[in-house]
Amino acid sequence: LALRPSRGLVYIFGHDISTLPRKNTLSLRRRIGVVFQEFRLLSHLSAFDNVALPLRVTGIREANVRKHVEELLVWVGLKDHMDARPPTLSGGQQQRVAIARALSMNPTLMLMDEPTSALDPELVGDVLGVLQKLAEDGMTMIIVTHELGFAAKFADRILFMDKGLIVEEGTPQQLLQNPETDRLKLFLKQLGEMNLILS
Repeated sequence: LALRPSRGLVYIFGHDISTLPRKNTLSLRRRIGVVFQEFRLLSHLSAFDNVALPLRVTGIREANVRKHVEELLVWVGLKDHMDARPPTLSGGQQQRVAIARALSMNPTLMLMDEPTSALDPELVGDVLGVLQKLAEDGMTMIIVTHELGFAAKFADRILFMDKGLIVEEGTPQQLLQNPETDRLKLFLKQLGEMNLILS
């Protein structure tokens, strides 16, 4: 929300953020959780303190912070790692801390940028399990990913983009089994050939 679009309109919760006064964007930001590709945890803080930071900054009472953060870390499967610092955690554990931090403000919407791409293949399942629980709980998520299997499993709707433009959109079944555009057909063909080579 700090960057303004150079053209077009972006609506979030019914507000065009390109015309929204900056002072009104703070309350909007609190309703959006963001999970970055690179975790972006503070290495000198414990997992607990990384998740607690947004709550403490907003002035929530420490007793409430402790209870909420403990519940989140248990929920993402890190009950035994609350005092661990990020450098001592695996990539999957760090990403789960980042997800818990994004959830700490009880967002209405989660934005995720390639949440599994920085992980070893063995660790991807841990993060996918947390995302599956979020989906089952009804969380609205916008996820950028190149992993079509991941998108097919979790998405209600997929937008295939090329050079910053939406080329095709629809349900996973529509896009992955019956693509309409030549660009998406080519992408799926190349992906299939790559998977064949790797298998």
